[in-house]
Amino acid sequence: MASYDVIIIGGGPGGYVCAIRCAQLGLKTACVEGRETLGGTCLNVGCIPSKALLHASHMLHEAEHNFAAMGLKGKSPSVDWKQMLAYKDDVIGQNTKGIEFLFKKNKVDWLKGWGSIPGPGKVKVGDEVHEAKTIVIATGSQAASLPGVEVDEKIVVTSTGALELSKVPKTLAVIGAGVIGLELGSVYARLGAEVTVIEYLDAITPGMDGEVQKVFQRTLKKQGLNFIMGAAVQKVETARGKARLTYKLRKDDSEHDLDADVVLVATGRKPYTEGLGLDALGIEITRGGQIKVDDHWQTNVKGIHAIGDAIEGPMLAHKAEDEGMAVAAVAAGKHGHVNYGVIPGVIYTHPEVANVGETEESLKKAGRAYKVGKFSFMGNGRAKANFAGDGFVKILADKDTDRILGAHIIGPSAGELIHEVCVAMEFGAAAEDLALTCHAHPTYSEAVREAALACGDGAIHA
Repeated sequence: MASYDVIIIGGGPGGYVCAIRCAQLGLKTACVEGRETLGGTCLNVGCIPSKALLHASHMLHEAEHNFAAMGLKGKSPSVDWKQMLAYKDDVIGQNTKGIEFLFKKNKVDWLKGWGSIPGPGKVKVGDEVHEAKTIVIATGSQAASLPGVEVDEKIVVTSTGALELSKVPKTLAVIGAGVIGLELGSVYARLGAEVTVIEYLDAITPGMDGEVQKVFQRTLKKQGLNFIMGAAVQKVETARGKARLTYKLRKDDSEHDLDADVVLVATGRKPYTEGLGLDALGIEITRGGQIKVDDHWQTNVKGIHAIGDAIEGPMLAHKAEDEGMAVAAVAAGKHGHVNYGVIPGVIYTHPEVANVGETEESLKKAGRAYKVGKFSFMGNGRAKANFAGDGFVKILADKDTDRILGAHIIGPSAGELIHEVCVAMEFGAAAEDLALTCHAHPTYSEAVREAALACGDGAIHA
């Protein structure tokens, strides 16, 4: 039996970041992980591998559509799918090995195996029971299932199977128009698949700014993605290596079939807490299956904390990382900080989509007076030069105080540009503060400044 200050269960973004920070704060730390590699879903079968395929397929798109206009003549590249998957796996390997190195550098013990909590202050891994003053549950999430849809990860797949298909399908049906479905749908559409997205609601990317939703869907349609909105999937049947998907349209209850080589189930994720022994411990769980925690991320059982996808809030790797660092601070007797009002969201399609803070819809619902500053990338010199003029930046500010309340970007490098606004919001900045900050020319970031200017006397290049 080993004794630790902190044991973290789960080696994903929340867990490994928490472990490293705990060690940096002088705590004797161990991290429990049953996978062969660290990094959790994000690094192994999620964020990182999907970005590798998005990057590779975007390069192909550029070669097919924009190279000739720039005077780059010649035959477009052909797709070597096995090599593309090998590139993706190499990217995963570099990242997971990097975390292993950081564990050794910071003297974090990796307890290999699946963990459970037999009692307060105790963590069981295999046949061994270890003691800890603080236990952190960072077990992440798994793909949510759908009634009438059985996943085999070959024909009917989750994001995990979609990242390692044996070949590029001719037809792909995607259930769910959220982040995962649209990103992976984009990858396969660029690689030549006919992609159809089936969504239960009437708008894609639920919870996003309404104007962005419309422009985003229109842009994806131009790229070849087909959408069937307001459709409830009834079942998926497989036979002879193909799938038949049955759905009902909500507007008239009519039933329809759709045939596809592969069906991607992208209907969200649910907390993964099986086998931890939470019931026996009496740890409170929400109706949605999340672990209940207080302001210090502690459960109702003293000394047991939880972070990331296992608790309420957006299921985002960076949210889990922030909570991991905050819990490490708490374990070391310090104050942990997470500003839940300034957690950005990004969709890594092309163009990228990013948001932070309030939407117009949420502000209207709350009855708050606000103003809008908007600027199109068509007015941005760098964007036009790079065939990236689609989209816009929208900044929402308080009508009276000018304080920035939120921002929504669809356009080039949106996932990078959003952080300028995040920093501004963390400092409680006004739109005028952004507008008065000199931005280098020519850069995409000028579009953010122009949107801030539009909250005041007006954008210059609009």
